[in-house]
Amino acid sequence: MRNKSVKFQSLGVVDYGSTHDYQKQLFEEIVAIKIENRASEADQKNTHNHLLFCEHEHVYTLGRSGKENHLLINADYLKKIGATYYETGRGGDITYHGPGQLVGYPILDLDNFFTDIHKYMRLMEEAVIRTCAFYGVSAGRIDGLTGVWVDFDEAVRPRNPRKICAMGVKTSRWVTMHGFALNINTDLGYFNHIVPCGITDKAVTSIEKEIGRKVDMKEAEAEMLKHFVELFEMEIV
Repeated sequence: MRNKSVKFQSLGVVDYGSTHDYQKQLFEEIVAIKIENRASEADQKNTHNHLLFCEHEHVYTLGRSGKENHLLINADYLKKIGATYYETGRGGDITYHGPGQLVGYPILDLDNFFTDIHKYMRLMEEAVIRTCAFYGVSAGRIDGLTGVWVDFDEAVRPRNPRKICAMGVKTSRWVTMHGFALNINTDLGYFNHIVPCGITDKAVTSIEKEIGRKVDMKEAEAEMLKHFVELFEMEIV
């Protein structure tokens, strides 16, 4: 029986390391239930789902396919700008998280929804695209590149693609972790210290930069949650 109920938690501004440990704990609990269910046909347990929203303190994270030299500063300079650095198990290259950026971690058993990673990524992107549209920002996809972009339409010239949301996930036994990072009121200067997502020829942007004003983070969080619920047909608990 599919369980589409999702426990939602808004964690506020939190340290990356402790949040990673927390989502890993939730992820491993779901995987353990699936392994147990597979071993015993008689006593099947429902798996559960989680959705965490937060902002992080300044941090750079490197994905499995990333290159360490895409971090352009040393440990001393990291300390100077109040940032930390983690190597992590998600897909993708290096990215930045910090205050003013809405980070989402869906920890879902996709057996409860659909077993299609491509569809999962596209729906997550769509939730971001709809949230951007709420603020009057036209955002979309670029073929061959993960995430969500502004000035993405190849038919429109002149064109200056700018990434507004990075994505990177990990899955095991159809259970997901990691997720998306949408720049809302983000200090974009921190991206100057990395090669964002390993892409050298495209800039980054934020909703604030695109519309010329700060956005209420709680409002943006509520808007994003609404679209997640609609697109994934979730029941939030």
